[in-house]
Amino acid sequence: MEKIRASILLNGLAPEGFDAGDAEVSLVTTDSREVCPGCIFVAFPGERFDGHDFAAKALEAGAFCVVLNHPVEGVPAEKAVLCADSYHAMMVMGANYRSQFHPRVVGVTGSVGKTTTKQMCYAAIEGFGNTIKTEGNQNNELGLPRTMFRIGNETEYAVVEMGMSHLGEIERLSRCARPDVGIITCIGVSHIGNLGSQENICKAKLEICAGLPEGAPLVLNGDDPFLRKAELPEHVRPVWFSLGDEGADVCALSIQQEADGMSFVLEDHEEGTFMVHIPAMGRHNVANALAAYCAATRLGLDARKVLRGISNFEQTGMRQKIVHSNGVDVIEDCYNANPDSMKAALAMFREYPCKRRFALLGDMLELGDLSREAHEEVGRQAAESGIDTLITYGEQARRTAVVAAAKGLTTLHANTYREAADALLRLMQPGDALLVKASRGMALEKVLELFYKEQQ
Repeated sequence: MEKIRASILLNGLAPEGFDAGDAEVSLVTTDSREVCPGCIFVAFPGERFDGHDFAAKALEAGAFCVVLNHPVEGVPAEKAVLCADSYHAMMVMGANYRSQFHPRVVGVTGSVGKTTTKQMCYAAIEGFGNTIKTEGNQNNELGLPRTMFRIGNETEYAVVEMGMSHLGEIERLSRCARPDVGIITCIGVSHIGNLGSQENICKAKLEICAGLPEGAPLVLNGDDPFLRKAELPEHVRPVWFSLGDEGADVCALSIQQEADGMSFVLEDHEEGTFMVHIPAMGRHNVANALAAYCAATRLGLDARKVLRGISNFEQTGMRQKIVHSNGVDVIEDCYNANPDSMKAALAMFREYPCKRRFALLGDMLELGDLSREAHEEVGRQAAESGIDTLITYGEQARRTAVVAAAKGLTTLHANTYREAADALLRLMQPGDALLVKASRGMALEKVLELFYKEQQ
């Protein structure tokens, strides 16, 4: 974080009469352990710890001021900025800080593929100048301001991921980040329990337009029926990408899955035709690559150099990472899961070159009333995707196993991580491949820890 006048940072937050003087701030933190002289400490109430309990100590450690939800004993009024919502306070300061700098910003949202598309955008752009990106899962009303605070005078580009679970959240994030180009990867069913319908999910994702300037490119998935029929704001310029529709602004043709990724022909009505290879499996990752390409080129960046960057992209965390272990290929895709990403993963796995295919699938969380139907549908998809043996873990995934077994697929439901690992150790042989996928909360990496350790 560059030094910034406290009066600018607290604009619209501090009460009238609050005296910031000529003070400059070089850190905004929510962690009392990071407090240093001249910083701003934002207190968040929590189930285990309440930041308000550390406010007085923050001032003793030299904090310029503290942001509180309510008055706190031992904190003088002239050092306190009261705000009923700590998330709102972070967003206001993040927006104020962002307004002092002028990087070109790409905003990424969508139900599936946000993080991979963010990574591909970063790979596409970083060769053109100093670039930052959202780290980890910092894509909400706390994480996005933290990303804004990482912008500096030298920052030329920023790739910002925007997540949501309710209407209104993407709008606030977009107004804070003020992207120059927006991406909506697709409209799925994540958080449908909160939003009620895919139409409402589409409406929520389109809130990214709130922060886009007049004439800004909005990169959209032309194969998504909800985006295709959506009413777009007049101030944005849609850029459509598609897998196969040559009427789109950018499309992928002759898509082939290979042992180390995907190859395809990219046709761009503005830039021409290119042969492309990406080190990521599945048609869904071709769509993510097209989205990143569209965003980077519509910022005016050279298409060939953009594609060279995307061809060197690296997955993060446990997202479709391929591990070769004692002759077995393990596709670690256990960072998250929903019906759309599960379907895409199974489609990818069907084409994966191997002797036999095994899948370890766990619960998809936060689906509300859709959960039973969605897990049963995965069972049907698994039975049709060339898998030799399906192992499931989790109460909802039990429905997946029941339906898959009824369709003739060999299945086993594991009640513990140990049971799942033992089944894999017993059944798998060199030349086989394993797909592992579930929602983050299922922690299927614990099965893999046991599997890898005892394989040795």
